[in-house]
Amino acid sequence: MKDNIFLIGFMGAGKSTVAECLHKCCGREILEMDQVIEGREGMEISRIFEIHGEEYFRRLETELLLELQERENLVVSCGGGAPLRSCNVEAMKKSGQVVFLTALPQTVLERVRDSHDRPVIEQNKNVDFIAGLMEKRREKYEAAADVTVATDARTPEDICGEILEKIKKFQN
Repeated sequence: MKDNIFLIGFMGAGKSTVAECLHKCCGREILEMDQVIEGREGMEISRIFEIHGEEYFRRLETELLLELQERENLVVSCGGGAPLRSCNVEAMKKSGQVVFLTALPQTVLERVRDSHDRPVIEQNKNVDFIAGLMEKRREKYEAAADVTVATDARTPEDICGEILEKIKKFQN
């Protein structure tokens, strides 16, 4: 088994921030799935959704995850919808551990309130909508996860420490 770490969770759960911390403490290369896809497509995620639709974007995520099976020592910040497809989860598990980062709906709203590059919630930035969407995805996230770590009111360093501790236990 390869040693990649795949960070999954709802938008605003802290995947990018935690990926940066894991990069600094462990020397892992960071791969931000959304950024890679934007670079390859030459447009922002919101524009990909607008022009090609969500299903097209989800196929791009799957293709990228399949490519990553050949890579090692990565920390991958996955898009919020990546674990919704079982083939994506299978690809992640073949090359590493899947870490589910959780956050309360209020925390998510605070973190994404001023962002306009999240097309799934752009017109519905409120706690009720976020909570509903999180609940719809929760079962898939939990099923995909090897370990789960809460991020509310915690430092990235504290979260990284817990992730590394839990992964070590999971591997043994």
